[in-house]
Amino acid sequence: MPIPHDPAMLSKAETLVDALPYLQRYAGRTFVVKYGGHAMGDPELARDFAEDVVLLKAVGINPVVVHGGGPQIGAMLKTMGVESRFIDGLRVTDKQTAQVAEMVLSGVINKEIVGWIAQAGGKAMGISGKDGGLVTASKVQRTAKDPDSNIERAVDLGFVGEPAKIDIGVIETISSAGMIPVIAPIAPGEDGQTYNINADTMAGAIAAALGASRLFLLTDVRGVLDKQGELLTDLTPCDIVKLQQDGTISGGMIPKLETCIHAVEAGCEAAVVLDGRVSHAMLLEIFTQEGAGTLIRAG
Repeated sequence: MPIPHDPAMLSKAETLVDALPYLQRYAGRTFVVKYGGHAMGDPELARDFAEDVVLLKAVGINPVVVHGGGPQIGAMLKTMGVESRFIDGLRVTDKQTAQVAEMVLSGVINKEIVGWIAQAGGKAMGISGKDGGLVTASKVQRTAKDPDSNIERAVDLGFVGEPAKIDIGVIETISSAGMIPVIAPIAPGEDGQTYNINADTMAGAIAAALGASRLFLLTDVRGVLDKQGELLTDLTPCDIVKLQQDGTISGGMIPKLETCIHAVEAGCEAAVVLDGRVSHAMLLEIFTQEGAGTLIRAG
């Protein structure tokens, strides 16, 4: 007489078996995850995210978290009565704004994420680009068209930087000790100043330096959509150029995809844009055939 099985338990077992090839493929590899957007402000999604990275660590994958915090910085500046100024969507960061950004990113958000991971049963260490010589920044150079003359002019965004040098030693030390690095996008420049770095840019540069198997950009959209609103699951840099030229890709998705292209062309195997508002979106992307977002490869 056959032994009866609980269908729910059997379904869970089958799910684990289905995930086995992916577990074997990624064991010992590194995933860099940029965490931000609305998912960061939702306690339930924050718990899901923490459980995901703890699970990745438990199955032999090395997750590295890079987080943003633009809305939280804006809220703190407003509370302090400091007016924010933007040029082409980028915050102009004066000395006071840079100090507030470091306080919020390194002192508040970073430690919250470390705490979430601890509650999920993992161990994390919160750092910024300043720690262990991880990142040396250079000042971002930008231009903007004068609306009257249509002439490109240099604009000064203040203490906004981008990664110029990366020393991955501190990340490797933390990961090899069984912990998950959680990185705030703050870094010093050669000039001794502290620079605020866009979290997507920071994550992409770190993924390239580590030769990561995956860079995940958790966003507030499903991924890259075609003109009918359907998800595009696989793209190359050439595809992205064509989609930008015909207007399919526009707005804030452009810099995200530029980050993905730079990462995969500089040593990261693949990058994925996916919806951080979906519970366990990373696990669905990694451990299922269908995936959950848009994957970008060098081609």
